[in-house]
Amino acid sequence: MVAVTKHAHATVVLGSAGCTLLLDPGVFTTNAADLLATADAVLITHDHPDHIDPAVISAALADRPELPLYAPAAAAALLGDLAGRATVVTPGDTFDVAGLSVQVVGSGAHAVIHRDLPPMSNVGYLVDGVYHPGDSYDVPDAEVDTLLLPTSGPWTKLGEAVDFVRAVGPRRSVQIHDGMYNEIGRGSIGNFLAPLTGGRPLLSPAPGETIED
Repeated sequence: MVAVTKHAHATVVLGSAGCTLLLDPGVFTTNAADLLATADAVLITHDHPDHIDPAVISAALADRPELPLYAPAAAAALLGDLAGRATVVTPGDTFDVAGLSVQVVGSGAHAVIHRDLPPMSNVGYLVDGVYHPGDSYDVPDAEVDTLLLPTSGPWTKLGEAVDFVRAVGPRRSVQIHDGMYNEIGRGSIGNFLAPLTGGRPLLSPAPGETIED
């Protein structure tokens, strides 16, 4: 069983058998440097600053030459001279790292914010039944036990989130990408989601809180 620890906004740590996998340490995550210092590997979904803090990640890579980092090409490019340290991933890739099996999934595209903005890249990661979609509502062709559900941001919409949960069919969802909500907003999302998704639980852990099962 993979333990899920929610941090600020879209940052999540997955733990299993003493190993930790860090996803999307972005600029909203004030403890990103501490998380990077103890992570066994890092996954980045895309190149937006709320998902990747290039300065903090570059410092961690300089301090820890052995730290594995996986990211799409646009995100890796933000690391400048250290871009070559990243393993560039695309949907369909699979690998094992930090004792966990990882599938790179999704369409490869960020959800549309507005038609006048240029297309952006994004990948999702399915890690031993836990799915982090990045900034998308792409449905993977695989069984998902725990869905990390983005609920706030310029691209999200409640109705689409409901349909996403219905299509994925997880045992439970965990609210992430929620940095634009206060507690009232997080609670409101929960009030809508549960009854519209067949009563599937939507968990809203506090930053630093771990879900064990």
